[in-house]
Amino acid sequence: MTKLLYMDDCYLKEFDAEVTEVIDEQHVVLDQTAFYPQGGGQPCDYGELQSKGTTYKVIEVKKKDGKVLHTLDQPGLKQGDKVHGVIDWDRRYKLMRMHTAAHLLSEVFHKETGCLITGNQLDTNKSRLDYSIENFQRETFEECINKANQLIKTNASIKISYMPREEAFKIPSITKLANVLPPAVKELRIVEIENIDRQADGGTHVSKLGEVGEIKLLKIDNKGKKNRRLYFALE
Repeated sequence: MTKLLYMDDCYLKEFDAEVTEVIDEQHVVLDQTAFYPQGGGQPCDYGELQSKGTTYKVIEVKKKDGKVLHTLDQPGLKQGDKVHGVIDWDRRYKLMRMHTAAHLLSEVFHKETGCLITGNQLDTNKSRLDYSIENFQRETFEECINKANQLIKTNASIKISYMPREEAFKIPSITKLANVLPPAVKELRIVEIENIDRQADGGTHVSKLGEVGEIKLLKIDNKGKKNRRLYFALE
């Protein structure tokens, strides 16, 4: 099984690994990786793998059948090859900021309205969050974003830890998703914004809240009786 290096160090930009499997020539599995595979609303990382003087661009990373598949722009790597991985850091860091902003917004909205997240999609320039809110007043969204921006100014630390599922679910609002995590997940990775929020999550995040910047409301859509979609960007 591939060791997921980003789970404990979101700031790891480069790493060394070994190819453990090659599938269809251009899909490789590594013994360890810092590349984030698409999931949970967060897009995958891009970057490159270097080996024996050749650079292979990593154009997609995803989980399939319990494996982390790195899709390359060309064939050539073989099982047993040593590789040096380099993350597209500019892209990764933008997504880290967005993901932490999404956690902060979900906490503020949950605290102020009691809503849960029904959907999300992060991106480098703008992201969206879907909330189970019946009230469609723009003022509610503006107030929540203003409160989130005030919390960003505290520059609170973001910490990562692990906790058994049974213990984690004793914590109120440990997950703010409308659909809770599947029973197969026995140990939860906890992302904590110190003194503000704790959520079970497998994505990448910044280490200080101030790194998020300022959250800007772009648009609000009515997506149904109890579903409101918020688009936001960061400055």
